[in-house]
Amino acid sequence: MRHQSFSEPSSPESARHWVRILAQYREPVTWRSIFEIGVSFGPFLALWALAWWSLSFSYWLAFALSCLNGGFLVRMFIIQHDCGHGGYFKNRKVSDWVGRVLGVLTLTPYAVWQRSHALHHGAAGNLDQRGIGDIHTMTVAEYQQLSAWGRFMYRLYRNPFVLFGLGPVYLYLFQNRLPVGLMKSGSKYWYSAMGTNLMIALSLSIIAWFGGAAPILLIFLPSIFVAASAGMWMFYVQHQFEDTHWDKEEDWQLHDAALHGSSHYVLPAALQWMTGNIGVHHVHHLYSRIPFYRLTEVLRDHKELAEAQRMTLLESFGCVRLNLWDENLRKLVSFSEVRRRPATV
Repeated sequence: MRHQSFSEPSSPESARHWVRILAQYREPVTWRSIFEIGVSFGPFLALWALAWWSLSFSYWLAFALSCLNGGFLVRMFIIQHDCGHGGYFKNRKVSDWVGRVLGVLTLTPYAVWQRSHALHHGAAGNLDQRGIGDIHTMTVAEYQQLSAWGRFMYRLYRNPFVLFGLGPVYLYLFQNRLPVGLMKSGSKYWYSAMGTNLMIALSLSIIAWFGGAAPILLIFLPSIFVAASAGMWMFYVQHQFEDTHWDKEEDWQLHDAALHGSSHYVLPAALQWMTGNIGVHHVHHLYSRIPFYRLTEVLRDHKELAEAQRMTLLESFGCVRLNLWDENLRKLVSFSEVRRRPATV
């Protein structure tokens, strides 16, 4: 992973300076926002129809098309994500309603996700505010103090099969059905969750009425699984890299953590398009209201940001082995690295 050296790499003032610069990119372009919805939802709908038609002669083709469609589902989630930040349309109500509709397709209650994601942005990299909206990460000291059972459970949680396979399925199919973490935060979140559930149930009932179980099992579920796993992977590598940034509450600074605790995931052009430039995550965390289609403008205009926290697709696979935050070395380390260290008295 390659890093650009900023003149003041640990200065909160330096990070706030970037925020002032990035403000000029915050305004959405209405025609572009509509266009991006069209080129995401149009192919998604077409692939759904093509996969359904394929069921009459090839289950495997239908399954393959639905997996491909998972990519467009990721892209629509990115649009929903930008709506949640209030930066996709100039009119906030329009953004919210687009986000609610897309939430039915992505199985993600809009208001619930919007609130939990705001908590993530407001506390990313803060060791004293880990919880909602992030991937659970323990420090080396915390891990060493666990019982054998506690260590086993944490290792199980961080296992790639669980983290990128079972975990996303549980999150999108089950956990999202309730306003987890916001149960006592007001009726708004219950309306969001139950309203989304009702529309999902209605949609699945219509699909089952006309096509039986096959479209659900071979089109709906595979596309959700691919999108959920891809989304979890993207979220993971955006913050879980070796030289990420964590601090205790007393030392933590919002913009400093945003700049240095988020990666710049450099993907092949097709994958970058499908994931809505969300790999430009350090810029997104510095100024979350910038529409995803304008993030590349920032990199074009500011070479320092284009070179900062760069991580290629190949390099990102190495992040899977990083599981614990070492407060002394100030980097993420692996279980094996901790295990090889001499025991302390």
